[in-house]
Amino acid sequence: MSMNENGKSASPVTLASIREMKARGEKFTCLTAYDATFARIFDAAGVEVLLVGDSLGMVIQGRETTLPVTLDEMIYHTACVSRARKRALIMADMPFMSDARPHEALRNAARLMAEGGAHMVKIEGGAVMAETIQRLDARGIPVCAHLGLLPQSVHKIGGYRVQGRDGPSARRILEDAATLTAAGADMLLLECVPATLADEIVASVKVPVIGIGASAACDAQVLVCYDMLGLTPGPRPRFCENFLAGRDTIQAAVQDYVRAVKTGRFPASEHLYT
Repeated sequence: MSMNENGKSASPVTLASIREMKARGEKFTCLTAYDATFARIFDAAGVEVLLVGDSLGMVIQGRETTLPVTLDEMIYHTACVSRARKRALIMADMPFMSDARPHEALRNAARLMAEGGAHMVKIEGGAVMAETIQRLDARGIPVCAHLGLLPQSVHKIGGYRVQGRDGPSARRILEDAATLTAAGADMLLLECVPATLADEIVASVKVPVIGIGASAACDAQVLVCYDMLGLTPGPRPRFCENFLAGRDTIQAAVQDYVRAVKTGRFPASEHLYT
């Protein structure tokens, strides 16, 4: 049994407890984590889900995209986070093309869990990933399906752009959400979609929905920790807020992020898309 920031015992976060939070209408929080030090801080501050994102390719490795990140690198960073985790659920990204075929996805997801210590994997892509999700679900591997802006498809979609603004693309994302949850996806992550579309998806599915630049109606919010702490150079993404500004410690910034999500203060209208 671990202790939370108030010194009280806190049970480990599981997929079942996340579902219970959704049923109660209680928001949960998610942050990316790539190493033991940040993972320990975020876990102690009450963040329920630590996402070991392939965004590490950009914020840790200095690459232009997430595409060069390898499975071995994802396992390494997931294991670093796993060693520090006391309470949070650990979600790990399936890197580019590690899930190209269902049997490969099964083998690679198993490595992320067995070697890295992940409790859940995240897969980018729409209905084309349904067979893969079915395969993982049948073997007891929890999956979060990532829809909307797909960083691994950045060259196909022409950059980091809001998705689902026109009728056909919005319908496709809505249909993908239905298809992937029917296939066994345990969560959805919606990135950079109009708030009205995200609202419709949240209302139409039974699984917890994590948002980033999506809607305040999502069951949870996620940010890249370097963005949330104001460490990323250049303009800050619209969907982000620098929670370290005006605060003395990273711990205080993360605690404020958790409070802001749970009370509904974040995201505000200025963080969302139309």
